[in-house]
Amino acid sequence: MTTDPTPGTPSPAGQAAAPEDPAGAEPAPGRRRDLRAAVLIGVLTLLLGFAFTVQVRNSDDEQLLAGAREEDLVRIVDEVNSRGVRLRELIADERRALRQLTSSDSETASALEEARSRAASLGVLNGTDPALGPGLRMTLRDPDDAVRVTDLVDVIQELRGAGAETMQIDGVRVGLTTAVTGTAGALMMDGRPITAPYEVLVLGSPQDMETALNIPGGVVQNIGSRGGSVTIEQVPELVVDALRLLPEAQYADPEDD
Repeated sequence: MTTDPTPGTPSPAGQAAAPEDPAGAEPAPGRRRDLRAAVLIGVLTLLLGFAFTVQVRNSDDEQLLAGAREEDLVRIVDEVNSRGVRLRELIADERRALRQLTSSDSETASALEEARSRAASLGVLNGTDPALGPGLRMTLRDPDDAVRVTDLVDVIQELRGAGAETMQIDGVRVGLTTAVTGTAGALMMDGRPITAPYEVLVLGSPQDMETALNIPGGVVQNIGSRGGSVTIEQVPELVVDALRLLPEAQYADPEDD
């Protein structure tokens, strides 16, 4: 009679018949569970060890404090208070730095906006940028070629005195260095010839400028006395788009201060 192998004991035949796991085969479910359990046990062990260490340190601190002298306790309290003061000072310094950064960003943005606004205003006044607004459209007729250089200069000066902000005459933008030259019937502005009838586009208060031009002995009366005429039209929205090129200064330099 043949005795059966002990249960759970693999037979030699079974051992020889068991195939090896192919390379790269996924571990069996039992092995995955064992691996997870081992990892979990390791994590729990680390946590228990950390908790034990903290407890031991707290116990040691309590024992040291319980057996410390009064002078040592006073010194420890002073050190804790000093650390607290230093921490509060550091926090205050960080808050001040944050406020300064915030304030600096705000001031920088305001300064940049102010600089842009000034640049836009200067661009209009210097004639380097186009401009839009209320103003006058003037037409100076000169059938007898009697309008002189001084007449056009008077027109410019009268308009500026009445608050004109920018203007152009026959497509030439008037700036601080504008020069009116030539002779009657052959006038020039900044070296460019202009011909009658002369068109003047000017931005400013329409009523103030028209009043200044029509005063007794003013521009309209003087041109009319030489056979010419001036028509003035108030325009609520006028475009002055002739542009000037700013010359580079040869002798004047900006002051660094």
